[in-house]
Amino acid sequence: MSYKIIRTLILLVLITGCSGNKNSAPDSEQMVMATLWYQHSAEMRAIYYQTFNLAELRVNQIQEKYIGEKPLAVVVDIDETMLDNSPLEGKNILEGDRYSKERWVNWTSNASAEPLPGSKAFADFLEETGVELFYISNRSVEDLEATIKNLKLHDFPNADADHIFLKTDTSSKKLRRDNLSSTHNIALLIGDNLGDFNEIFEDRSDRLGKGLVDQHKEDFGSRFIVLPNPMYGSWTSAIYGSTSNLSPREIAKKRKSYVTQY
Repeated sequence: MSYKIIRTLILLVLITGCSGNKNSAPDSEQMVMATLWYQHSAEMRAIYYQTFNLAELRVNQIQEKYIGEKPLAVVVDIDETMLDNSPLEGKNILEGDRYSKERWVNWTSNASAEPLPGSKAFADFLEETGVELFYISNRSVEDLEATIKNLKLHDFPNADADHIFLKTDTSSKKLRRDNLSSTHNIALLIGDNLGDFNEIFEDRSDRLGKGLVDQHKEDFGSRFIVLPNPMYGSWTSAIYGSTSNLSPREIAKKRKSYVTQY
């Protein structure tokens, strides 16, 4: 066999090996810009401060006019609302891996997520004004101890099992909101995912959910306060559905099929 043929065969083996390397996986590489924006842009910080400033304004307005018998409450999501989990996305990118429950639990068990800009100040504001803060999150109930530890590390108020409602058998937050509504008047809901506000938004069949948002536009900034999350969420599954049976390249192809051009 000639030297040229041997060299060609070696090159083909190397190329094939590289194409299968996890570090080149499109679903981790495509996260780079979203994660960089979330971790390092001043605009991200500005949006979070703006959001919690608006939330304080709304709480004050609601308190001034409230005459109900039930105590007022504010419901917040935890992840990408109060606590920053983007270091996990960074680890996935640098290791060329995708999200998994195991990787998520490895991260949350460290209880090392940092507060997001304005989140701790807003939580303290609620405590000072007498509005009760509740956390409704789709973290698993198995994460409760680590979640309490993480929130307590940063002195968040109401970091206890009476105020933290995590996921049991369904990701829908309707039942947990309904249970809270039986004892409290929920004045405001804050989160990074439409499902944090109302179960109707779980239906994304009308223009990936934009139809329902348009129908309820008066609620946003009034009762629903949305935070940005370009990294993950129900908006991604609305685009390409379940990814469990798709290769990274198939996911990338589906993703690109939704890009608008002129």
